[in-house]
Amino acid sequence: MTKLSVTVACEHYDRVQAIREGHVRIAGCEVNFLDLPPEELFFRAYRHREFDVSEISMSSYLLGVSRGDAPYYAIPVFLSRRFRHSAIYIRKDRGIREPKDLVGRKVGVPEYQVTAALWVRALLDGEYGVTPMDFEWVRGGLHEPGRVEKLKLDLPEGIRISAIPDNATLDHMLATGAIDALISPRDPRSFLDGRSDVGLLFPDYRIAEQAYYKKTGIFPIMHVLGIRRDLVERHPWLANSVYEAFVKAKAAAQASLEDTAALKVLLPWLPAHLDETRALMGADYWPYGVQENLPTLRAMVDFAHRHGTAARALSVQELFVPSTLERYKV
Repeated sequence: MTKLSVTVACEHYDRVQAIREGHVRIAGCEVNFLDLPPEELFFRAYRHREFDVSEISMSSYLLGVSRGDAPYYAIPVFLSRRFRHSAIYIRKDRGIREPKDLVGRKVGVPEYQVTAALWVRALLDGEYGVTPMDFEWVRGGLHEPGRVEKLKLDLPEGIRISAIPDNATLDHMLATGAIDALISPRDPRSFLDGRSDVGLLFPDYRIAEQAYYKKTGIFPIMHVLGIRRDLVERHPWLANSVYEAFVKAKAAAQASLEDTAALKVLLPWLPAHLDETRALMGADYWPYGVQENLPTLRAMVDFAHRHGTAARALSVQELFVPSTLERYKV
């Protein structure tokens, strides 16, 4: 029988390496694998629907589902996750020492809808009572001029957002003091260069993020894996074939990481990092699946609707291909 040819596009992660190298196969499929950075992936996936299976922005996906026009159908494979206390950069000469000091400030963001910004808004609102209405938003490219929102937004009344000048970048505006703060999933060059007037709102972000996890049980999801909806409809078996392959690939990556007789990554104290992570988050510290991620997913749909990146209230279950919501038992 001829196998289904599928193009899979995602970042070069350890948790997909076994599929990329052919050690784990997607049952019933011949795979053409593309390694691409997130910004390019999301632009091409949402603007042109180029890939059969693609890593996609979770925030943009929620917006598409809420409007009924999402080109991809997600399965509960969460390729990118990261706590986002470390995504808030500030001018250190503006008296900004805690979240409430952002009130009334001008805050930059590459796109209001990026998932990192969703989680920063959730953090500020849920933990510190600072809402998106409390400051002025400006959006545009971090290091290159001309970035725009991937999907059109219809934001709640009271959220003020405008585009930066066509020839400007957020990094330059932060460096020159044209903005007071910046929310970005990538480090701005002005921060990497060690400028004395640019810093982090949470300098000890690791301690803050661990405390946040202990309190909430939330490990923020950034990117999810999507399959083109027309393929899911034509091939009902495909979603579970893809899901099972990515689960196996993650297990292989975790086994490799935890084999510390000879370190496979450039971290001298990797065993200590692993011990600390397992003590806080358990043996499966990067879980796939819906039930395993309910606190995180419920927070996402709640804050997405509350802050304007979902057109209506969503349920967690409607986000994923129904056949992937439950697993068989032996």
